[in-house]
Amino acid sequence: MKQKRLQLDEEERQLLQDFERGEFESLKNFRHEKRQLEAAAKETLQKRKRINIRISARDLEQLQKRAVAEGMPYQTLIASTLHKFVTGQLKETKPATKGSR
Repeated sequence: MKQKRLQLDEEERQLLQDFERGEFESLKNFRHEKRQLEAAAKETLQKRKRINIRISARDLEQLQKRAVAEGMPYQTLIASTLHKFVTGQLKETKPATKGSR
């Protein structure tokens, strides 16, 4: 049966050539290394980052009032709202104009 030749990009061709020349070494403790890298990747994805933003005092007051009404800290409300927006769960709505009723 005839094998199909894959189209490789430059980086893939270089990796294949290096592999064929025996330039790669097996890790002595592959499973341990793999678990460590997986744990680091998972931690990186779950890490929270601190940001600073400037908003008007009035907007901050409104956020704080809304957070009290929702029963949560205002930072949590902001983070939750941003998360919903970036994941597509929160959609922007356009205010109705005077003539559109």
